[in-house]
Amino acid sequence: MQAGQWYCCLDPELDVLRAQARRAVHAHNTCHPDTRGAMVPELQALLANCGEECFLEAPFHCAYGLNIHLGQRVYFNTGCVVLDTAPVRVGDDTMFGPHVQIYCAQHAKDPAERTQGLEIGLPVTIGRNVWVGGGAILMPGVTIGDNATIGAGSVVTKDVADGETVAGNPARPLKVNQT
Repeated sequence: MQAGQWYCCLDPELDVLRAQARRAVHAHNTCHPDTRGAMVPELQALLANCGEECFLEAPFHCAYGLNIHLGQRVYFNTGCVVLDTAPVRVGDDTMFGPHVQIYCAQHAKDPAERTQGLEIGLPVTIGRNVWVGGGAILMPGVTIGDNATIGAGSVVTKDVADGETVAGNPARPLKVNQT
């Protein structure tokens, strides 16, 4: 998985890593309401990198955590899911609306291989100062450029350029009047 090659997601070693992530996520999602959003030590220790002033509203879910790299002042609204079977890199000042989903796992297309648990993790990279609207889904392998905007409910299947606004399923560029 870490080498970016096909692997079996049913591996016992991965089960251990997912259990660690579940415990850290549970601690975060059940913390006292006055500290909600501020990252609990268990979750912060799980993440690969976490910049200053990151805020993750509960509930939050990640598959492993160890592949998540957060810049400064990153904000995740409630109900976000990060399936980090590959690196997920998020730039400074990026914000996610509620129920955004980031998927790195690409399952085998062949039914027999899929039954055996074969998948590959493709990295997702999100630039600085990006807005991802509520309910958007970022598919495996996409890169979102700096200052981009992803419309609510969009399914991003292709890279998004710096400063571009996309929306829809699949997400397509929109012309936006800037005044």
